[in-house]
Amino acid sequence: MKGIKKMMHNPAHPGEVLKVAFLEEMGLSIQKLADHLHITRASLSRVINGHASMSTELAVKLELAGFSKAKFWLDMQTNYNLWQTMQQLQPSISPLVSDSAQPPL
Repeated sequence: MKGIKKMMHNPAHPGEVLKVAFLEEMGLSIQKLADHLHITRASLSRVINGHASMSTELAVKLELAGFSKAKFWLDMQTNYNLWQTMQQLQPSISPLVSDSAQPPL
């Protein structure tokens, strides 16, 4: 786990990327995108402001609308969540399985 903590440096929330790299660049309002995706403005706003996670449903809708791939959004959310969790105090847990005993990924 220490390696993960060192590798990642406060990754952006996918909502922030959606806002800055897409909405602002394209001059789109939250309302216009929400209407296009058939979701409420409030639910999109929560994601954009980092108060809610990027769901698989929203990621797929963004892909269908041409806003990158769903996997891009979900990977970004996973990286954000992992980094946030790694910043919290974790109980001391020793390995039950050695690295050599783990199946290859």
